[in-house]
Amino acid sequence: MALSNNVIGAINFVAVLLSIPIIAAGIWLTTVPADSCVKTLQWPIFVLGVLIFVVALAGFIGAFWRIPRLLIFYLVAMLVLIILLACLVVFIYLVTIRGHGNIEPNRSYLEYHEDDFSLWLRRRVRSSNKWDGIRSCLSKTSMCAELNQSYRIAQDFFNAHLTPMQSGCCKPPTKCGYTFVNPTYWISPINMAEDVDCMHWSNDQTQLCYNCDSCKAGVLATLRIEWRRANVIFIITLVALIVIYFIGCFAFRNAKTEELFRKYKQGYT
Repeated sequence: MALSNNVIGAINFVAVLLSIPIIAAGIWLTTVPADSCVKTLQWPIFVLGVLIFVVALAGFIGAFWRIPRLLIFYLVAMLVLIILLACLVVFIYLVTIRGHGNIEPNRSYLEYHEDDFSLWLRRRVRSSNKWDGIRSCLSKTSMCAELNQSYRIAQDFFNAHLTPMQSGCCKPPTKCGYTFVNPTYWISPINMAEDVDCMHWSNDQTQLCYNCDSCKAGVLATLRIEWRRANVIFIITLVALIVIYFIGCFAFRNAKTEELFRKYKQGYT
């Protein structure tokens, strides 16, 4: 019985450690511009990580002090949390499966289009009420101002590998045919009928292309990249949690078997 409890305690301590990457991923997503402005998944992820930490800690305490009810709570609650984490992994995969950037002639950076992304993602930025808040948040960042400090010559800018949000929000779409003056100041073409975004561009440094659909697409592309990175952590954590959960179930069963056998021997003698 003591050996089985030690095994259960050890694997629950590992489960406590496995909750840390999930909590860290939730905190990280609150610090990156796209997620901090859109505010979608970071807090559910953080809460899920905290719940895994609490449940694993309860299992560790139950094993260390030999409290069967706490161990049963751990086994039931951890199974539910593993299922929730698996659902999160699948959900993130499905909503981020689409959304690759598009190559433009003579440009190193990619262009992004809102329709290339999943419907669920598009709904995060589609309504004007949501986008007004996101746009205000983005305009307070320094991502566009940094381009003016880095690129003085048009060709250097065209050869730059911009982030999706810089590509979508800080410059007009390439197909509009604007003439480069600096990364955030462009001369308007004679014909701007190519795309609605062409008319939304403004040289006002507080406006730029924050009203453009390309900016929404850049935000979605950034979310996609960040969530897929976080999902790698979740997949690894999920696999590890499943393995130690089954080890814990096996150890718990052995512990109960040892206890019944011990009671049987005591009753027999």
